[in-house]
Parts: sequence; structure tokens; C-alpha cells
Amino acid sequence: MTSQSAATLRSRYVAQAASDLEENRRRQQELAEQLKMLKQEEALLTDIITLAKQYEGFADASRLPEQVHEEPVAEKAKRVPTKAASRRSPSAKVTAKGKSHQPLLGDLLEDLLGQYGEPRLAKELRDELLEKHPDRDPTPQVVRNTLESLVAKGRIRRHKQQRSVMYTLA
Repeated sequence: MTSQSAATLRSRYVAQAASDLEENRRRQQELAEQLKMLKQEEALLTDIITLAKQYEGFADASRLPEQVHEEPVAEKAKRVPTKAASRRSPSAKVTAKGKSHQPLLGDLLEDLLGQYGEPRLAKELRDELLEKHPDRDPTPQVVRNTLESLVAKGRIRRHKQQRSVMYTLA
């Protein structure tokens, strides 16, 4: 090997080492940024877990603090509820979108089913729901989906008669 070829080979090694070193520094910086983001996420999740443990025993959802959409998540996680918010009655409660809380569709359907001893069609239940609750207008598919969800939870029973599906309370 000549001295010229050795010098060329050496310069290649030096250039490769410098390139590898630069790549390592860039990768270290990326990892440091990712680590910083993960630490922030961990702090947020820790705050959320702490809040969840605080409210674990509440059976009444109206006593939980309201979420405000304009507030940053980190601030929301650190917020402590006021006593006034926990004294609010469920009927006076308003969501962040400004709508008052209504009973869940599943609860309404269960109440309707409870009034009858015999199985009822989803269409009959929807018609009766529209009659008794004109402010509610669920599509037939939403009613069927809700009924099937209640069946899956074991709260109501499904009865098939030929091509019809009927429901009763469990």
C-alpha cells in the first residue's frame, strides 16, 4: 500500500467518523426532546390519576367537576372543584356546550319497557318515546342500537319471533 492510498483511506475514515459523530449528536437531541415530552405526559397522567382517585367514590355524576373546553388540559387536571359546583342539582346542571342534561336514551327505553309485561318491538318503543318525549328524536337505528346495548349489558332481554325482534326487561 502506498503512502498516498493510506492517506486517502485515513481521510475517508476521518470523514466517516465525523459523519457518525454528527449523526449521534442529532439522534441524542431527538431522544432528549422525546424524553422531555414523555415526562410532560407522565406528569399529566399522574395528575389525572390523582383526580380520578379523588372522585372514585362518587356515585352521583353531578358532583364531578365540569370540563371546560377552552381550558388547557394541564390546567384542567390541576383544578380543584368548588363546593358550589358540588351542590348543584342535576336538573340545573348545564354542559360546557350549554345544553341541559337529559335522561339517557337507554334509561328512557327501560322505563317504557317496564310499563308492559309483554315483549315490545323497537318501532313501538320509538313511537312511544317520540310521543312521551317530543324533545327527543332518535332515529330507528339509534333506538335499535341502544336496545342491543342494553341486551349486551343484561338489562333487557331480546325475543325473536319469526323475523321480528322484541324486547322486555330482564
